[in-house]
Amino acid sequence: MKTIYKTILLFTCIILASCGGVPEEKSKVASIEKAFSVEEVLEMVAKENDVTRTLYTKAIVGKGKAQGMKFDEDWRKDDVEAGPLPALFLRGVATSIRKSPVPLGLYLGSDFPVNAANKFEGKQADLFEEIKKDQKPQFFYDEEQKLHTAMFADLASAGACVSCHNKHPQTTKSDWKLGDVMGATTWQYPKDSLTYKETVAVLNAYAKGTVDIYVQYLDEIKAFEASEKPEIGDKWPAEGNYLPTAEVFLDSVKKLSSYETMKHLVATK
Repeated sequence: MKTIYKTILLFTCIILASCGGVPEEKSKVASIEKAFSVEEVLEMVAKENDVTRTLYTKAIVGKGKAQGMKFDEDWRKDDVEAGPLPALFLRGVATSIRKSPVPLGLYLGSDFPVNAANKFEGKQADLFEEIKKDQKPQFFYDEEQKLHTAMFADLASAGACVSCHNKHPQTTKSDWKLGDVMGATTWQYPKDSLTYKETVAVLNAYAKGTVDIYVQYLDEIKAFEASEKPEIGDKWPAEGNYLPTAEVFLDSVKKLSSYETMKHLVATK
C-alpha cells in the first residue's frame, strides 16, 4: 500500500519539476499565486477522471465480465463476491477525496438515474439539457453552497454500462445506447483560482481516490470464498482471469493522461 502512495507522490514531484518547482522567493510566489482559474483546474481533473473511468469500465469491468468476473452495486456486502460497478467506482473516489484536506467535491447525476437521489434538479437540470445537446461542459457559481461548479458529460462508453442500466430493476430508462449522454460528473471547489501547489494537490487527491477504491476492490477479492479469485499481478482481464495490481493500474492511467495534464500545466505557466 505504501508503494502505491509513493508512486502518487513521485508523479506529483514530476509535475512540480515540469513546472519549475515551487519558487522560494516571495516575488516569484506572488506571481504564481493565481496561476490557474478554477475552470481550468476542474477541466484537468475531469479529463483525468475520463481516462480512469474509461480504463476501469472497458479494461476491468467489460473484459472482466467476459472472464466470468462479477460486478455489483452491493459489492461491499459480505455475501456478495463482486467488484464495484463504474458508478460506484466513482463514488468511492469521491468518498476518498471528501476525507482528504483538499476541498474538492465530486458526484455523478442524471435526468434518468438508477438512484433517485442522483436526479438533477433546478439549475443543474437546465444545464444538463444543454450538455445533452452539445456535450460541452457547463460552469456556474452555486450561490447557495458558495462553490464554483463544473458539469461534464458522462457518456455510455462501454457495452457493460448500457446493458447494466437498461436491465437494472430500478431503471427509469431502458433504451440506452453506446455514446448516449447518460449523466454528468459534477465538480466543485470554493476558490475561483488556484496556485500550482493547489492544482497539483487537486490532481493528487483524485489519483489517491482512484487507488483507494481500487485497493478496496482487490481486498474484497482476497475474501472471496465461493468465487474463483483472479490472479493479481501485471496482467489484465483481456489476457485471462487476471487483474492488475494498483500500481499497474495507476501506471496505465498516468501513461494515458499525464502528458496532456503536464502540457497544460507547463503551457499555462
